[in-house]
Amino acid sequence: MAASTAALISSAPSRAFSSSKSTPLVAASSKPISQTLNFPKSIHGLHLPRVAHSASLSRGGSHARKSFVVKASARELPLVGNVAPDFEAEAVFDQEFVKVKLSEYIGKKYVILFFYPLDFTFVCPTEITAFSDRHAEFAELNTEILGVSVDSVFSHLAWVQTDRKSGGLGDLKYPLISDVTKSISKSYDVLIPDQGIALRGLFIIDKEGVIQHSTINNLAIGRSVDETKRTLQALQYVQDNPDEVCPAGWKPGEKSMKPDPKGSKEYFSAI
Repeated sequence: MAASTAALISSAPSRAFSSSKSTPLVAASSKPISQTLNFPKSIHGLHLPRVAHSASLSRGGSHARKSFVVKASARELPLVGNVAPDFEAEAVFDQEFVKVKLSEYIGKKYVILFFYPLDFTFVCPTEITAFSDRHAEFAELNTEILGVSVDSVFSHLAWVQTDRKSGGLGDLKYPLISDVTKSISKSYDVLIPDQGIALRGLFIIDKEGVIQHSTINNLAIGRSVDETKRTLQALQYVQDNPDEVCPAGWKPGEKSMKPDPKGSKEYFSAI
């Protein structure tokens, strides 16, 4: 198993995403939480909750970075442009129980954090194994993958120890995190309250701990590893080249764009 992955999974304390003087980003609820999971008889027809988000768009002045920067309201975490809520939780990795703390990746790696509804289901193993099979491609981009569901570590372990041909996962190259308290799913605004499970949320978190991309699918719709990787590459490109932006469908090696009326003409004249 890759040493770089194992080195970042630890029960040792580390600095949190936010200042030590601020309120922790993820707090345990004082109210009891039901452990009963009622999986819907039909996963079709569930409506994605609408959450109103406010954001301001800054176009830097002549001495500022020539980039579009969205800063989301701190009252509505997590949003793209905000610091990702930190958490520490039990997980299964390399068929062992480990602790994973999100903030330990700060300054070291990008993180793909994705939520899925439940173990031993149908769409979920196709996504989880697809990310595992291509883990090396994300490692080359200095990125770790973390999967999360409301199941216990015992359920995760049993699923990992089940052969893929029988609907299991087999060995995975990244941790599966247990969110039995549902606090992580709630803090990332993907929890379906009346069913106690998470929507298919996916977040790309940069090395500064800021959420730079998010998608949320309803339960019946699987996600694309290709599109996740492409979006990650576009993010890394614009962070390395802050005076440029990536147009629709951009891939490494393709032409980017200058985000101003004069500079953009070069791109539009070439397509």
